[in-house]
Amino acid sequence: MSVQKFSNADGELERIVLSGPKGASAEIYMFGATVTSWKSMGKERLFVSKQAKLDGSKAVRGGIPLVFPQFGPGDLPQHGFARTRKWTLTEAAVHGEGVYARLELNDNYETRASKWPYKFSIQYTIDLTATKLSTIMKYENVDDQPFEFTSLMHTYFRVPRISDTVVTGLKGVVYADKVKGTDGAKEEREDVKIDANEDRVYKDVPGIVSVGYGNERVLVRRFNFKDIVLWNPWAEKATEMSDFGNDEYNEMICVEVGTVASRISLNPGQVISCGQLLTVESDSNGNKL
Repeated sequence: MSVQKFSNADGELERIVLSGPKGASAEIYMFGATVTSWKSMGKERLFVSKQAKLDGSKAVRGGIPLVFPQFGPGDLPQHGFARTRKWTLTEAAVHGEGVYARLELNDNYETRASKWPYKFSIQYTIDLTATKLSTIMKYENVDDQPFEFTSLMHTYFRVPRISDTVVTGLKGVVYADKVKGTDGAKEEREDVKIDANEDRVYKDVPGIVSVGYGNERVLVRRFNFKDIVLWNPWAEKATEMSDFGNDEYNEMICVEVGTVASRISLNPGQVISCGQLLTVESDSNGNKL
C-alpha cells in the first residue's frame, strides 16, 4: 500500500494516487479535491467522461465533484466554488486496513468577496480499503457570525449499461422532480430504473441506497446528509454538454448524497462532519444482487 504524488509542469502538486489492498486504488486531483478514479475488485467504479477537462479549466465531468456552499444555480456559480478551487493536501498515510488522504479548503479573498462571504474551513478525508471508499467532509465555521449552506457529493457511478442498472432504497421517499418541475410525489418502486432524462431530489432518505448491476452492487451509506439526488442526462441532455459524450449516458448514473432540500446551519466555532461510505458487494456464484 502506498501514496503516490504527481506534480504538473510547474512543479505544483496536481494529483495523488492511493494504492490499497487487493489492487484497490483511488485517484484524487487537487483541483476541486475531485476523486476521479476508484478501483475495487478489479473494476473501475467511477465514471469520468472521455471529454472531461482535467486541466483545471472547469469542474471535472465525473468522479466525485464536491458541491459547496450552494447546490444548483443561485447567487454563486452553479454548485458553488468548492469543485473549482485548488485544495491543499495536509496528510496522507497507510493505516491498518488501507490508506487515506486528507485535503483542506479555506476561505480566501475571492470567496469572501462573493455573495457567500463567510470564513470557513473544510477538511476532506478520503479513506480506501479493499472494497470500501469513505469520503467525509468536516465543515467548520471560523467566522464570527452564523452561516447556512447546502452541500453534496456528486458521485458518478460507472455502470455496464444504464438499462441493466437498478437503484434500491428509495421506495416511499418523497421527491422533487426537477425535469417535470413537480414536488411532493412519493417513490412507489422498490427497484428504480432509468429510461429517460432523470433529475430527482429524494428528501430525508431513511436508510442505505444501493446501485446494482448484474451480480454486483455498490452500497451507499450516508453520514449526516439527508438527501439523495438521482441524475442521468439521457440522450437529449447529453448532446447539450461539451464535456460529455453523446452516448455516455449509457455508462453512468449519479447517486449523490447531500443536504440540498434544506440547509445546514453552523454557529461560530461549530463543526459538522458529513459524507458517505461506498461498499462494493459481489456474488461469486454470479447470482444477481
